[in-house]
Formats: sequence, C-alpha cells, structure tokens
Amino acid sequence: MSELAFSSFTLIGVDAQKFLQGQVTLNTEALAENVTRYTAICDLKGRIHFGLWLKKVNPEHFEIVTTADQADEFSKHIKKYGAFAKMKLELVGSVFPTLVDDTTTFSAETTDITAWEVSAIQNGQAFITQITQGLFQPQELRLHQREGIQYDKGCYLGQEVIARLWFKAKPKAWLHVIQGSGDVPALGDQLNKGIQVVNSAAFESGFIALVVARPDALAELEVTVLDLPEYLSGDVARPQ
Repeated sequence: MSELAFSSFTLIGVDAQKFLQGQVTLNTEALAENVTRYTAICDLKGRIHFGLWLKKVNPEHFEIVTTADQADEFSKHIKKYGAFAKMKLELVGSVFPTLVDDTTTFSAETTDITAWEVSAIQNGQAFITQITQGLFQPQELRLHQREGIQYDKGCYLGQEVIARLWFKAKPKAWLHVIQGSGDVPALGDQLNKGIQVVNSAAFESGFIALVVARPDALAELEVTVLDLPEYLSGDVARPQ
C-alpha cells in the first residue's frame, strides 16, 4: 500500500495570477483554463523545492495540489511571500489522483494511489515529495517537455540559474525510467555514481523507478531501461 497522499488548495484573489507568475516555473498568464499542469517552485539554486499540480479556473482562481508531506511548508511559503497580495490560500483537503493521457487530475473520489504511482512512473510523470525537494532541476526532470516550465517568461524564484543552464549549458544527467529486481530503492537514493532516484514503486517481482541519470552510468547498472512516451524521449537540451 502506498504511503503517498495529496492535499488540495485554492488560491483566490485579484493578485493570484500575478503572484504565481513570480513563483512557479510555467507561465500562468498563458496557462489555459481548466487544464492541470505539473510545475514547480524552485529555490535560489534553481532546484525544485515544491512540486505542484496547478489548474487555473480563471485568473483570480487557481486550484493547487501538492503531496501531503509538502502541504504545511507550501502553505507557509505562500503566506510568507504573498503576505501583501490580494488573495487567500485555503486548504480544501485530501484528494486522489487519476492519470489521464499525459497529466494527472485530482478529485475527492477515492482512487488506487498505488496503481496511479506505477502508471505515473511508467509514463515519466516525475513528481517531488518532501524527501526529494532541493535535489533536482526542472530540466533534469524533463519538465519543459511537460509544459511545466517556460523559458521566455519573466522572473521567478531560481530563474537566473535555470535560464543559464538552458541557454548556455546542458544537464549532465536527466530523467529515465528503469525496471529492476530486488528491493524498491528509496527516494533520493544514489543507485550508482550518476544515478539518483526520483520516484519508485514495487512492480512485478522487483521495482520500477524514475531516475535522473547519466546514460553511461545506467549502462553499468543491472537494470532495464524502459521507453518513455515519445514526447519525453527527446534530447533535454535546448534545440540549436
């Protein structure tokens, strides 16, 4: 049985969109209404601190889901940075995930979180929990290929570092899905030099996991590298 749980919030007010625009990696102004996208709030080092499933009902009303273990800290973060903004963050309660095509939606109706977790990993839908906060950059998780980060928007937390990596460099390691035997590796664990676990779950007689890894490091590990969906299987570097 999965220990995962999810918490839902609403952020409502005339400043909601403007505030989020300066916080998250995607462009909230360009986000289509009633579409859920996975995005991030990063730290000043450009690493993901909070992972968010974000849905814009309208520019003054957003629905936000985090893993339950990040919920309290996320609430404090929003209230701290948004203290003078005309908006209000409210906790709605527990919600349950369903994978629909290339994204996850949430509702109050109970679903099988364990089954969702395996499907999310198989489909490259990496997500951050309290254990993995501060470990990965958005580009390493292929967040740009999921429309969770835009590089042509204005400033946000960590933007300078993230933009520099995109425009002037390339990650040394990036997201892969692997299947192996033995115990399920813990989140954040280093399986080998250059391989770090993002998400993992029991699968068949072993495990399945999303890892940020150097391709050469994966070749040295006794695992099977599975195919990601086509839109997540391209080069993570900026097209030249």
